[in-house]
Amino acid sequence: MKIALRIAMAAVMVAASAFGSGTAAAARAPRAALPPANAKFDYQIGGAYTPPSGVTVVSRDREAAPAAGIYNICYVNAFQTQPGAESWWQTNHPDLLLRDKNGKLVIDGDWNEILLDLSTAAKRTALATIVGGWIDGCAAGGFKGLESDNLDSYTRSKGLLTQAHAIAYATLLNTRAHTAGLASGQKNTADLSSANARRAGFDFAIAEECAEWDECGDYTATYGDNVIVIEYARSGFTKACRAYGSKLSIVLRDVGVTAPGSRSYVYEAC
Repeated sequence: MKIALRIAMAAVMVAASAFGSGTAAAARAPRAALPPANAKFDYQIGGAYTPPSGVTVVSRDREAAPAAGIYNICYVNAFQTQPGAESWWQTNHPDLLLRDKNGKLVIDGDWNEILLDLSTAAKRTALATIVGGWIDGCAAGGFKGLESDNLDSYTRSKGLLTQAHAIAYATLLNTRAHTAGLASGQKNTADLSSANARRAGFDFAIAEECAEWDECGDYTATYGDNVIVIEYARSGFTKACRAYGSKLSIVLRDVGVTAPGSRSYVYEAC
């Protein structure tokens, strides 16, 4: 009986170990194809519309329907509140909103978005449960990739959040994405090291203005040609196309990422 018990306990330990390894593997390896490198891309997070001719990869808000017949990336504001959703968060999850020592909400002033509180494991788990539901919805809707925005919110947190907090939270989201069958993209945060990016489970990158700020090489060092570049100024777009036009997906868009018909609409690819 003792020998049988030991064998049974050993089997349980092996199974537990395998489960842990499987969880880590889920964070590292996508179960869906990556966006094709150097594909013609369009950034439509400000409103969905028929993709321009030749576009084979598009990023759209999670509430939009995927474009038919091409690779769709699902945009989720995972680290801050989406404009218009502030009251929902304050009503349902006020404890998950970041506050300073005086109890005031910490806000990203550029976009008027409240930062989510990633400071403890319990809060990260609670947030990942909420956002994880959105991620599952992306997969169920037909998206193939995930864009979790505002990974760099810790830089706007008045020192209340750290990169380690962001990586720990991103790991939860990426594991959820992989389980749902989505590849997951690192959004911005050029100073995130290759080791930390891979540890968190990112598979490709979506970089805004990396040519304008001389950061594109930081992303290609980690992801090779699996980098999507969005530039908002002609100077950055021209620079990106000259340096990486034959390797990366590069697009020029207006800052508001508006749809055709808007006076501010801009779209060009190289």
